[in-house]
Amino acid sequence: MNIHEYQSKQVLKSFGVNVPNGIPAFTVEEAVEAAKKLDSKVTVVKAQIHAGGRGKAGGVKIAKSLDEVKEYATELLGKVLVTHQTGPEGKKVGRLLIEEGSNIAKEYYLSFVNDRNTAKIVMIGSEEGGMEIEKVAAENPEKIIKEYIDISVGLLPFQATRMAYKMNFKPEVIRKATATMMKLYEAFIGKDCSQVEINPLVVTAEDDVICLDAKLNFDDSGLFRHPDIVELRDKTEEDPKELWAAEEGLNYVNLGGDVACMVNGAGLAMATVDILKYYGGNPANFLDVGGSSTPEKIATAFEIMLDGGQAKGIFVNIFGGINRCDVIAEGIQKAAQIIAEKTGSDGIPVPVVVRLEGTKVEEGRKILTDNPVKNVIMAPTMEGGAEKIVALVKEAEKNA
Repeated sequence: MNIHEYQSKQVLKSFGVNVPNGIPAFTVEEAVEAAKKLDSKVTVVKAQIHAGGRGKAGGVKIAKSLDEVKEYATELLGKVLVTHQTGPEGKKVGRLLIEEGSNIAKEYYLSFVNDRNTAKIVMIGSEEGGMEIEKVAAENPEKIIKEYIDISVGLLPFQATRMAYKMNFKPEVIRKATATMMKLYEAFIGKDCSQVEINPLVVTAEDDVICLDAKLNFDDSGLFRHPDIVELRDKTEEDPKELWAAEEGLNYVNLGGDVACMVNGAGLAMATVDILKYYGGNPANFLDVGGSSTPEKIATAFEIMLDGGQAKGIFVNIFGGINRCDVIAEGIQKAAQIIAEKTGSDGIPVPVVVRLEGTKVEEGRKILTDNPVKNVIMAPTMEGGAEKIVALVKEAEKNA
């Protein structure tokens, strides 16, 4: 789960982290009032969306008067901001952060993430902070410093001090920098974060160490422990299909393509996406129906995949263990019935290739053979099924 920058800063502030004073605003009037309250010589007007690269995309403005705050707020609210993380469709700006300016002397980069290879948390730092950190990592990897943290003992003071020296903080602010690192680690652990990213972490001309920007991501599996974090969720920033799927107990991720896939198990889902790409297809989604499906759940999965017309074909790739192939088959029939009733059509509007293996496979195949569903084709193998659905989608596109 992601939250906005101003929310991230509120969380960090509760752990004693130094962040600029700022106030969220949802209207132009609120933005101007916030600037009045801050009473800063320089006011920063920042678009709040769940994506990085806002500065380069024109989503961060420096105002030196209330009139400029009003001008920039008017410009940004309602604007579709396109960054390297949003994709070409961009994200609409619905809220702003009005923040006091900082007298920046030097920018740094600092983050905490989970490292699966070592089963540790890794603190990543660089003296080359700012908007081009990805470029630094690609072109000057020696400037990216890593400190691995054993979760059983936590971040030790000597590790934070070592990181501060390697990042070339000047002696006058070493203690402030290390204290900031320790507090950020406390926030990472205390709120079950999957990522804490500060870019930039700045030293001001007054030798203050401030988290000028902040991005916090949270482990969904730990959210039950943090109802305060759940309340910060902005559903307008999330894919409607992903929200719909989550409410139905399905794991869905939109991948933007046109060949939808429904599987059981995350490993099989990733393999299915890979094999669709291998045969020249463009996967529309990652959809794992889990290990205990019902016909109703399968029917809902079909509705989600077909919603909005994104999917031009569907590949059902099931290896039944706990899931039973006959239940999957019944779900496909139920989906066709529901879609027909809702749309007045004669069933599923796009080609569906079904590969079934495992528990009750013969019964599942018999259900679909004895009572065939329009546009549903059986495939004996995973490879053959993937190749077939890609060919059908391409043929439909050619004939469209």
